[in-house]
Amino acid sequence: MPGPRVVPVHGDEDLPPKVDVVVIGGGIVGASTALELAEMGLAVALCEKGGIGHEQSSRNWGWVRITHRDPREIALMAEALRIWPTLQEKTGRDLGYRQTGILFAARDEKTFAEYDRWREHLTPFQIESRMVEGAELDALLPGHRMKLRGAAWTPIDGRAEPQKATPAIAEAARARGTKIFTECAVRGIETSAGRVSGVVTERGRIACDAVVLAGGAWSRLFAGNAGLDLPQLKVLSSVLRTDPIENGPIENGQLGNGPEPAIWCEDFGVRRRQDGGYTVAAGGRNVVDIVPDSFRLGLAFLPALASDWRALRFRLSPRFFEEASTPRRWPLDAPSPFEYRRVLDPKPADHADGALAALKQAFPALKDARVAQRWGGMIDVTPDAIPVISAVEQIPGFHIATGFSGHGFGIGPGAGRLMAEIVAGRPTSADPSDFRFSRFTDGSRVRPQTGF
Repeated sequence: MPGPRVVPVHGDEDLPPKVDVVVIGGGIVGASTALELAEMGLAVALCEKGGIGHEQSSRNWGWVRITHRDPREIALMAEALRIWPTLQEKTGRDLGYRQTGILFAARDEKTFAEYDRWREHLTPFQIESRMVEGAELDALLPGHRMKLRGAAWTPIDGRAEPQKATPAIAEAARARGTKIFTECAVRGIETSAGRVSGVVTERGRIACDAVVLAGGAWSRLFAGNAGLDLPQLKVLSSVLRTDPIENGPIENGQLGNGPEPAIWCEDFGVRRRQDGGYTVAAGGRNVVDIVPDSFRLGLAFLPALASDWRALRFRLSPRFFEEASTPRRWPLDAPSPFEYRRVLDPKPADHADGALAALKQAFPALKDARVAQRWGGMIDVTPDAIPVISAVEQIPGFHIATGFSGHGFGIGPGAGRLMAEIVAGRPTSADPSDFRFSRFTDGSRVRPQTGF
């Protein structure tokens, strides 16, 4: 099942003998970290086992949102919202970024009140978010047929094109001196006197003083070979895109071709694409394959399961045997699991087709929308559904930026900045304490925050 077509980034040829920092993983977080480090004047190598942005960074919905985020992520997302409008000029490329607002639709009074309470978390940041209903909601969604109590509306939220954004950020990092290596898996880290001294790639060694693991769904496997237990599971998200939509009549006599703001509701999540089509997914339905790590990490993930079990479909699939047969430890002078599977390209489930059917009912202007492509992507999930952006005390010089739990695309530029600040020992743009790796072992209460 071919994934989305990503703007190609061609890798450099020759490994440098030494850099200041090696970033492992060419998704939006890894590329953003590399760009921020390069702008600080550090020598950086960005190593990706496959292609830049070929996994979840190009397979997500393309939302850039602060609305209804975990309160612990809000300060970091506010920083990301300051960065996104600067990226076109900084990269010299079109990322498809637009501030078009996002609506979280509420069908009942309980959900409406929940969204209304959540808005209080934005007060310290002076970000406008309000509840809309009646005529104001209809004006934002002309021609809709949904029966809604109202919606949370945040105008500063927006969208970008995932297949363009990460390559643009990576190329901007290269323009500032970063060396980019594609089809170049990092097999592991080397240490000297207890701290990071280099990495071993399939092409050879790179000496360095610091390493950032931004490996997405692969991060647990890599960390395990370094002797670290990173609690992380994979969740399959399924997405489709439509062909461009031609204009059609809507109720008030104007012409329209579907909603301009992105929308989340129980039945679908949707955003307009730059090409005139739509990216569509089920608003809250994902697949969890039962794998050996499901049992190893079961207790850690129980609170998350209890809070979100209706949105998950568990299944036993060939992935159980694939992961059971994948080595969890390997020597650095032999091929690693990352060299045998360059890109996770799972077959999508059928959730997105039901979401498209619901979208057509909600917006008659989209009744003739045709599916152009379907794809699946693996989301890297932590027990508390917020990321790790942290130095690792057990291995000085080693850092982790992963576990974004389906929220990584929009927050990616902010996460990259925070990770770079931690690596460089600079004051941070957001408090990193909630994202520390040690929270999984220091007795902290690790679980998703509900009842926003």
